[in-house]
Amino acid sequence: MTSFILFAALLVIAVVALLLPPLLRAPRPSGGADQREANLAIFRDQLAEIERERDNGSLAEADFEQANNELQRRLLEEVQPDARAQHETRPGRKTALALLLVLPLAAAGGYALLGNQAALDPLQRQARITPQQIEGMVNGLVEKLKENPDDSKGWLMLARSYKVLERFPEAAEAYGRAGALVDEDPELLADYAEVLSRSQGGKLQGKPTELVERALKIDPNAPQALLLAGAAASDRQQFALAADYWARLLPQFEPGSDEAKALAAAVERAREIAAQPASGKPADQATNASDGVVSGEVTLSGEVAGQARPDDVLFVFARAEEGPRMPLAATRARVGDLPLRFRFDDSMALAGGKKLSDFETVSIEARVAKAGKAQSSSGDLFGTLSGVKPGSQGLRLLIDQVQP
Repeated sequence: MTSFILFAALLVIAVVALLLPPLLRAPRPSGGADQREANLAIFRDQLAEIERERDNGSLAEADFEQANNELQRRLLEEVQPDARAQHETRPGRKTALALLLVLPLAAAGGYALLGNQAALDPLQRQARITPQQIEGMVNGLVEKLKENPDDSKGWLMLARSYKVLERFPEAAEAYGRAGALVDEDPELLADYAEVLSRSQGGKLQGKPTELVERALKIDPNAPQALLLAGAAASDRQQFALAADYWARLLPQFEPGSDEAKALAAAVERAREIAAQPASGKPADQATNASDGVVSGEVTLSGEVAGQARPDDVLFVFARAEEGPRMPLAATRARVGDLPLRFRFDDSMALAGGKKLSDFETVSIEARVAKAGKAQSSSGDLFGTLSGVKPGSQGLRLLIDQVQP
């Protein structure tokens, strides 16, 4: 856009430079100027001659007046062409000034009426990539890999593309074909573990854990690998190990950020759970969380589905119906993960040590947070189940309401 405007401006300047000089140039004396000077001299001599004849008495006064008037008339006729010529030079300067102002404005106005204005807008000139085009590019990459199955970079690109499209089984398969590129990179190993887990319904045990452990051998501080390792340890009820993994990750977050606070709370809670058997409590009381289990499935109503996008953040949390409003347990996902199975138990307690089993009834809420935050805001989609008793399983929670 900038180069076009500069070129157009230079072109206008060039045209103006060609037109203005002839219009601004002072008029050259014409070839008849000397002749007029000679005629004026003759008129002066004739006037002096008739004045002498009048003074000598050889020319009557009436004849003198007539001759004088005739000379003045002829003199005016001789002088008027010069006056007209001088007057005619003024429009040339006015025309020059008009061109100087009007020509650039006319060029701009003409382009505004007849030109393609969108061509000057870089945002308009950018290609609009549709999901169908993305699918087409992915399919084209698949065809190329059929011809060259040893292209590790191509498989890696395909894996990332499938992940963006949320086609996790295909993404995991493509990561497995990328070979040494993945095996030697801790970030790619952790990403491979994540998509493999998501293709298995969120399970981290088995090969996803093996991939995470390989990543941590290469880089003990790989952030995604530490996060997944802690989650896998938590799934195995190894809370002390989970706390250690997450504590190693904590320094990599900005102090005081929401992410750092959430991770610090998870570390503290995991350590509290890990310390329970040593506190003198009966072992069955420390390890039996089934009394507080609440589980079920979240779905999205077709009436509000059009107002949600796959990448919108989804929160599911349990609250005490009487008592603190702070969630007792919570999980975070995306709309694209629906229908989503959830499971809350006492090991996931967040609010000052309060557990699900401490309350007779709780409420379960699922919220599509349009602003990406757990706090409710206008336009959020939500659904609530009230009067849920700890130990309830197989719940069905429908998101069917819109926050005013």
